[in-house]
Amino acid sequence: MSTSTIILAVCLGLVAGVMSGLLGVGGGILFVPLLVALGLGQVEAAATSLLAIIPTAAVGALRQSRYGNLRVRPAFVIGVASIVGVEIGVRVATSIPEDVLRRLFGVLLIAVAVQLAWRARSPEGELP
Repeated sequence: MSTSTIILAVCLGLVAGVMSGLLGVGGGILFVPLLVALGLGQVEAAATSLLAIIPTAAVGALRQSRYGNLRVRPAFVIGVASIVGVEIGVRVATSIPEDVLRRLFGVLLIAVAVQLAWRARSPEGELP
């Protein structure tokens, strides 16, 4: 990667992070399309996005533990289950053609957009 591509990736990452926080969506919803636009394949973009979650989750957990909001036991159970889910997801993602995977991600993006629009319509801002 060239220096300009790295700088662009950092800037896009900052913007995507701010937008994720403002919109309340997972960063992967924004990071994966940006990484694909930067030239990564769909599988590589998804894997890179997942790796970027590790420091974000660590900082978030640390900050929330200061407020007394961190529950270690449920977090551990969810973490272990996530490892199993990731392994299954990797096997599925690498077994289907990349264009199909990209289209499935597009369907996910549309579903998230519909959910955000629905929340914006409802008086309490939540799903029924």
